[in-house]
Amino acid sequence: MAKIVGRKINKEDINEDRFQKMIAERAYCKSEKRGFVAGHEMEDWLEAEWEIKNQYFYWFQDVE
Repeated sequence: MAKIVGRKINKEDINEDRFQKMIAERAYCKSEKRGFVAGHEMEDWLEAEWEIKNQYFYWFQDVE
């Protein structure tokens, strides 16, 4: 997961390839935590995608 500390994050800091990699890493961790039991690949991916999208949304909210 990208760590950007000490400055404001710009949308350009995370491109589509990086975004997909973040999802893949999160899905892998979910599978690993479960012991790599087969049959949950899509569930892991969709949950990871939802989590990363929510995190991404939070990062780029305009707070005034």
